[in-house]
Amino acid sequence: MESVIDGNNYGSHEIKIVDRSIISLTGINKISSFDDQEFLMESNMGVILLKGEGLEIIKLDTHDGNVKIKGKLISLAYIENMKKNKEESLLTKLFK
Repeated sequence: MESVIDGNNYGSHEIKIVDRSIISLTGINKISSFDDQEFLMESNMGVILLKGEGLEIIKLDTHDGNVKIKGKLISLAYIENMKKNKEESLLTKLFK
C-alpha cells in the first residue's frame, strides 16, 4: 500500500510500546509501505522499520502525524542511509 501520511513535517517524535502489542508513534511524516508483518515509516527523526506479526493500524491521525498499531512486535529499528540504499538497488537493477 502506498503512503497514508505524506508531506507533513511534525515537531516531536515519540514511541510508546505497551505489552509488546500496542505501538503508538508520533511525528510520523509518511507511511511508505505496510502489511501485517512490516511497516516502513518516515519520521522527523529518520526512517523506521517495524516488524511483527498480525500488525494493523488501529488509529491514524494524518493532521498530527500520530499512528497506533496493534499486533505482536518483533523488532523496531531506525534505518540509516535508506535513500542511498534505494538508489543503489535501482541502479543495480537497471544495469543487470
